[in-house]
Amino acid sequence: MTKEAVSARNVNKNGSAAGKSGKKLSARHIKTIVLTSMVLPGAVWFFLLRYIPIIGILLAFKSYKVYPKKPSFWNNLFHSPWVGFKNFTFLFTTKDAPIFIRNTICYNVVWIILGLVLAVSFAIMLNELTTRLTAKTYQTLMFFPYFLSWVVASYFLIAFLDPTRGLITHTMANQGKTPIDWYNTPKYWPFVLTICSMWKNTGYSSILYLAAITGIDQGQYEAAAIDGADKWQQIKFITLPNLRPMISILLIMNVGHIFNSDFGLFYTVPLNSGALYSVTQTIDTYIYRVLTATNNIGMSTAGGLLQNVVGFIFIMIANRIVQKIDEDSSLF
Repeated sequence: MTKEAVSARNVNKNGSAAGKSGKKLSARHIKTIVLTSMVLPGAVWFFLLRYIPIIGILLAFKSYKVYPKKPSFWNNLFHSPWVGFKNFTFLFTTKDAPIFIRNTICYNVVWIILGLVLAVSFAIMLNELTTRLTAKTYQTLMFFPYFLSWVVASYFLIAFLDPTRGLITHTMANQGKTPIDWYNTPKYWPFVLTICSMWKNTGYSSILYLAAITGIDQGQYEAAAIDGADKWQQIKFITLPNLRPMISILLIMNVGHIFNSDFGLFYTVPLNSGALYSVTQTIDTYIYRVLTATNNIGMSTAGGLLQNVVGFIFIMIANRIVQKIDEDSSLF
């Protein structure tokens, strides 16, 4: 074969290889474009609703004023005078500060612990049900309250506690007892709020733990049963250790909300009764009442920013503690 023929053959091979490479590269680019287009709507939504509003943090350090000549939000924001940390002081200088700080933190600590115990317990019980229809029915009944608003839940509660037509009020009156004026008696409301919170949120958490339980290798239970382990021993030595990562992650996330409160629960359910403020006043309801009374947007923004900063600090601390105990169970 002549040198010219060999050279032509090599050129054809190289050209063919380049063509195939071009086709592969083109296919990879097409795949990238398709996947990017699928992610794009969510990314745009996340950018518009999560990143752009971050600039509103400036309100926490300004005395927001409206300028009639150019009453746009951005003009008002950038031209409002700086006040430094003055907007944060109202959270700690008021006489109500010890009350709403105590209520916010104490309720959350109790509910995190109680919610964990109840959710894990119900998840284990649901997993032990042998009839599939029964298990699905209980799951639905437990999960349903999570989708109800606190407005609807407050009407359910009024049906029991209404001072004139409530079921409990009528029952006490029929038994010859003096009915309790529930919406003006603070000492009962820590228990009422705890029951309402557990009723609404336990079902959702138990479903998460139930999903983790169903992912456990059934061979472990079979081996334990062959070795003579009863149900409690299987739960203690198989189920709970396998749930430890899920428990740790949810616990860390819940600790991040320790300085937040469910506004609907503390504002709507007690019907915003002033007589109950000593046990229902939390940081969220206090910020809302200050905003409606003073119309000071800077103060409310400062309160929200402080909540997020405290939550971030608690998440980092909780995650660090979990890392020290079991690194595989930490959030990051």
